[in-house]
Amino acid sequence: MAAAARMDLDGNPILPMTICMIGAGGFIGSHLCEKLMAETPHTVLAVDVYSDKIKHLLDPPSAAEGQQARHPWDGRIQFHRLNIKHDSRLEGLIKMSDLTINLAAICTPADYNTRPLDTIYSNFIDALPVVRYCSENNKRLIHFSTCEVYGKTIGSFLPKDHPLRKEPEFYVLKEDASPCIFGSIEKQRWSYACAKQLIERLIYAEGAENGLEFTIVRPFNWIGPRMDFIPGIDGPSEGVPRVLACFSNNLLRREPLKLVDGGQSQRTFVYIKDAIEAVLLMTENPARANGHIFNVGNPNNEVTVKQLAEIMTQVYSKVSGEAPLEMPTLDVSSKEFYGEGYDDSDKRIPDMTIINKQLGWNPKTSLWDLLESTLTYQHRTYAEAIRRAMAKPVASS
Repeated sequence: MAAAARMDLDGNPILPMTICMIGAGGFIGSHLCEKLMAETPHTVLAVDVYSDKIKHLLDPPSAAEGQQARHPWDGRIQFHRLNIKHDSRLEGLIKMSDLTINLAAICTPADYNTRPLDTIYSNFIDALPVVRYCSENNKRLIHFSTCEVYGKTIGSFLPKDHPLRKEPEFYVLKEDASPCIFGSIEKQRWSYACAKQLIERLIYAEGAENGLEFTIVRPFNWIGPRMDFIPGIDGPSEGVPRVLACFSNNLLRREPLKLVDGGQSQRTFVYIKDAIEAVLLMTENPARANGHIFNVGNPNNEVTVKQLAEIMTQVYSKVSGEAPLEMPTLDVSSKEFYGEGYDDSDKRIPDMTIINKQLGWNPKTSLWDLLESTLTYQHRTYAEAIRRAMAKPVASS
């Protein structure tokens, strides 16, 4: 008996498509590839320089002796190892596809003011050919931007005790209404947000002038297994990943969690599996997604960075069975932690009206549950490797 046809939100059958996914080997790409392989008939041309996080999808499964095992998705995912900066094969892969999803970016805050040129080139210059190839070949594009394009809230410019700071219109971020407010030029932390905003404006202009079919995604802190890296284990020893991975690294090494400027910035966090549901809806409902910019976050999971540290300490103690440190946190200045030129946004709370209206999407997972899933994975994956690394004797000079 044939399986029932999958239908889009308007009741139309969803036809198999070929997707060129740039950055498929990263955190978001690996989860999206899993979803597409497990639940859809689509084919993925996975483009990246690394494939570690999707190795389980590419390598054949183990089989009993004398038998040849195959994945159910065998033949539907192909890995293409290339750097989009300088590889003529990219246009050919986009031409072969019905849809291009561009996830490639430098998106580590510590790099924004220490490597501003790389940040601008990666997020604007390197994305230009992707936009051009999609436009010239009439191919649909889903481009991943960032919630950082909003910059600072209007409310952040009011006195701290001003009653209007508590009014939603002064801090809730709306795709079609909120201004994008950045710091001064010497605050190079905004190099990332500015580059991302400019590529958004270029994509929007290609849509208006040349008919490019596009969707722009603004992620608000997507969290889950395989995100970022643990310094010295699967990333550079001197690297500084984003806040959740920084805290995870501290917990795994039984070090105090470092609170930058007291951890007073407010953030929202959404579980990667919830967020990937939203991306699949965009992928399979072009009539509802084309021409739109979507916030993808969870306003119900709002905490200060200090509160996040406290909750993570509790969750990790449950996951690992280890008692928390007597001094679980340590205050550091942003200059000490990130270097000269750092600046930050005070609050990032997404308005969910547009994505809810167009795609009917709402996040489901609580902050505690997404942290428990993430920290369980990180403890299982990294704890032993970190113990071994910390036990190695330091070589004498």
